[in-house]
Amino acid sequence: MLTSTYTLVALSVEQTTVRSALQSLARELHSLPDDDGILIPSQTARLCAGLRQVVDDCHWRKLDKFLVPALRRATEAADGLLLDLEQLSQAAIDSLAAAEGCVDAGARGVDRGGFCEAVERCIAALRCRLEREEHELFPLARSLVRGEAWFAIANQMLAHDAVARERRGEVRHGRGRGRPEAVEARHPLYEPHGHGHDGPGPEFGRRHAMLSLLH
Repeated sequence: MLTSTYTLVALSVEQTTVRSALQSLARELHSLPDDDGILIPSQTARLCAGLRQVVDDCHWRKLDKFLVPALRRATEAADGLLLDLEQLSQAAIDSLAAAEGCVDAGARGVDRGGFCEAVERCIAALRCRLEREEHELFPLARSLVRGEAWFAIANQMLAHDAVARERRGEVRHGRGRGRPEAVEARHPLYEPHGHGHDGPGPEFGRRHAMLSLLH
């Protein structure tokens, strides 16, 4: 029970980070100056870059890397919900592409109506996914994922964070630059959520030292 609580709390921190980023982008969108319904291309391009970063970050959260594969292994009861979440993610990606298309088409000025609508659809889809994860996916995982599976998830998350801290330290000290092998390989952004990480991984079943405190 303590391990599942630790895991879900840690995942909720990621939820809060994504939600905060989306709120900032929404404020930036609504504060964009316009001239008779036309937006400045450089400002819309910058907002699209920020939104793409959030979409990418959302796609590579620990939830998709560790919790979703464990839930798939535990039961087929979550398949419908997971499909809905994937569709929301795809809707966000499609809306982002539409916003970027508005920027590409408006070299001398971007249509405010079309651009804002696309960005708002993207933000709304991601927010809907976050809400359904918190109110449907987390409770389902708590009831269906059992025993050692929670230890495996928590262990993988701790190991993931340790590697991330080590890599940040290398960058701060000028090591690891220009070394592709120092960066975790990623699949393309357009890969559906929850796929590509279904295997238990080399750390599955091995208990991190910190987890003894949670048992």
